Amino acid sequence: MDFLTHSLLPLHEVRDLQQRLSAPNLPWRDGRLTAGDQAALVKKNYQLDPNAELTLAISNCISTALTSDPLVKSFSLVRKVHSLLVSRSSAGDSYGWHVDNPFSRHGRRDLSFTCFLSDEDSYEGGSLMIQTGGEDTKEFRLPPGQVVLYPSSTLHCVTPVLSGERYVCVGWIESYVKAADDRSMLFTIDAGARGLLARHGRSDELDLIFQSYTNAVRRLSS
Repeated sequence: MDFLTHSLLPLHEVRDLQQRLSAPNLPWRDGRLTAGDQAALVKKNYQLDPNAELTLAISNCISTALTSDPLVKSFSLVRKVHSLLVSRSSAGDSYGWHVDNPFSRHGRRDLSFTCFLSDEDSYEGGSLMIQTGGEDTKEFRLPPGQVVLYPSSTLHCVTPVLSGERYVCVGWIESYVKAADDRSMLFTIDAGARGLLARHGRSDELDLIFQSYTNAVRRLSS
């Protein structure tokens, strides 16, 4: 399983963030300033100044939610959430096909995430498209407060916004386990073991599965 979509923020928190994002005179900057040389050629959006009070508030809110959510932790084996950006895309803005840089000065980029902050009916277009192999792609356009996590090694883009404004928070996760295939295997084992625990309760056999899972994480961690 390479992708995870999940309800991350409660609606009342999202509504508060939406209200704050609608304030006038926020310090929006050209989004190309935070893109690599190749990505900057296909990027057209705006990002809130990384040092702005609102950027830090949103980043802290989402980082805390990611690092405390059991499903996200199982899926990504979070070591660090870092380099969060708050993005605004208006009519005509888009982000063409690109792959994220493998590192930032804050850490390795194993997984990328997008947390949607706008109501779906407040803008048109602006879908996140992720290439899954060959010419196959997955399309994500999620309700406010939901997040999608995916390997940073994948090609992805944001289709042009046709009307309205699209607000998202994007960022990266450094995982304890580098390889996406290894994380997928571990996530499947953990999910299966937790399902058995919920259905049948603890058993000596299940203890062996959890022991094997824990030692596999230990062996595969970097």
